[in-house]
Amino acid sequence: MTDMDRESELALVAGLRTGDAAAFEGVHRLFQARLYNFLARLCRRRDLAEDLLEETWLRLVTRADSLRPDTRLGPWLFTVARNLYYSHCRARLVEDSHLGGLIGLWPFSSRPSSPFDSAVADETERRLEETLAALPLRSREALLLVAVEGLAAAEAAEVCGISSEALRQRVSRARALLAKRLDERGGQGLAALREAKA
Repeated sequence: MTDMDRESELALVAGLRTGDAAAFEGVHRLFQARLYNFLARLCRRRDLAEDLLEETWLRLVTRADSLRPDTRLGPWLFTVARNLYYSHCRARLVEDSHLGGLIGLWPFSSRPSSPFDSAVADETERRLEETLAALPLRSREALLLVAVEGLAAAEAAEVCGISSEALRQRVSRARALLAKRLDERGGQGLAALREAKA
């Protein structure tokens, strides 16, 4: 979900359709970090995430004039980013099974107040990031879209090309698997994922 109302979103879409550079810059500002975080966690490689992000923006620029007037920008952009990643995997037969190159991008809302709290938060973040990265791709993408990016179940389902009910089931199973694996590793701090609405 973005910080804009539907009327503002429709105005941006109209601007994109007419080639308005200010509309593109507005969409870029709203989604740049979110798309990068999604792709970085999805593919677990910074360089690949950057390349796919650049290609996602290129797709928006080249297809802006053909957007439907009622296009929802979040689902459209996340769908493009996701599809580019899957195309990359198919083309290169990539299956990243290592945990190296993980990036600490998990959003925490507050800074620890002491060195001990900081060390605990860093360890919790590392465990959560590693455990999330080790989940099967479809589970990982479902959690990223719903729990991290805040997309509604219907929007995330549209991105994944499945029904809302199938998405809810996928998120539920992914949360359970993540919790189980974190428990096995002595992890904690899943409140944000458990509270995310699917």
